[in-house]
Amino acid sequence: MTQPPPALAALAAADASELRETLLEICSSPTWAAAVAASRPWSDRADLLAANAKAVAELSADDLHDAMAGHARIGTPKTGDATSEREQAGVRGAEQALLDELRAANAAYEAKFGHVFLICATGRTADGMLAALRERYPNSPAAEAEIVRGELRKINDIRIDRLLDAP
Repeated sequence: MTQPPPALAALAAADASELRETLLEICSSPTWAAAVAASRPWSDRADLLAANAKAVAELSADDLHDAMAGHARIGTPKTGDATSEREQAGVRGAEQALLDELRAANAAYEAKFGHVFLICATGRTADGMLAALRERYPNSPAAEAEIVRGELRKINDIRIDRLLDAP
């Protein structure tokens, strides 16, 4: 049996406030953070990722909004926020015209759905994110909420993996 990463043991052993703070850096929903914290102890990475999936699946509409509030608008990573800049690296160097199209499409999406367009941006180009935004815009609010839930799970998985793999 493989040993769990040392970071997993440290996370599992963290006091409640330290764990909450760490989890809120992964996902800004307090409900999500509480649910994942309550699932301790985790025997391995898969347990923690399963806790993420379960917590995301159980988020209410308000909880999803809390989670999305922690994400930068696609095309405009938060300056100085290493996570935001890393996750949206695909917009670096994009033509201004493309960024303007992305900005306009984001505004239309936000006006329709009442929240930022959430997509797992890791590994995606600005063109790819704009295409996904346009593809998802016609969705109903209920259909879009389920897509957002899936994207949030993927983002959280990546952030959890990154945390566990940190030296």
